[in-house]
Amino acid sequence: MFYLFWLVLSIKKLKKMKYKIIPAIIAKDQKELEEMIFKVDSYVDLIQLDVMDGKFVKNKSNFFGFSLPTRGINYEAHLMVENPGVWIEKYGNLVDTIIVHFESSDDLSRLINKIKAKKKKVGVALNPETSIEEIKPYLKKIDQVLIMMVHPGQYGARYLSKMEEKIKELREIYKGDIEVDGGINDKTIVQVKKAGANLFCSGSYIMKSKKPAEAIRNLKKCLKN
Repeated sequence: MFYLFWLVLSIKKLKKMKYKIIPAIIAKDQKELEEMIFKVDSYVDLIQLDVMDGKFVKNKSNFFGFSLPTRGINYEAHLMVENPGVWIEKYGNLVDTIIVHFESSDDLSRLINKIKAKKKKVGVALNPETSIEEIKPYLKKIDQVLIMMVHPGQYGARYLSKMEEKIKELREIYKGDIEVDGGINDKTIVQVKKAGANLFCSGSYIMKSKKPAEAIRNLKKCLKN
């Protein structure tokens, strides 16, 4: 009986959550960055910038001195870099949310405090091999957790369905925003929503589509079902 009550209560809380589709942008220079932003900024209110240094992950993206169009869009930076503290100091003021990896070489508590000092939202990302247990001490200090559904670093990496169990495990103990990133399309988005995610970052499904607006509409339609 208690379990049933808890389940109903959890479902009600999830229904109140705000669901968002977040296009993820990988760009090699300012020109490409702007072109990709302008493809999607009329259809969403939040865009993720994948920042990669070629060291923490193999590829490089948005790892240059950039500027962002101010067209009523919020930005989150997903830092896949070895020294996120340096990036936060140089570019942290340009975005609204900064997501750092638990696995990064910097001290996580220090990074969280550094981001909060800039009055930005704080997110922590977990690679597939990192357990929920590792992040428990930080949950009360942050605004969101990002669960990687792939091994990070490129568009189109293989979706790891077993990460859905990690989402469920986190949702049982965390009522904040749970974002998923990697392999999110019109099929997998249904599964991660059921698992407990409420923010859905999609890269190749949206950005490699011939009609990004239609891809975004498809994802939003899936969330309503």
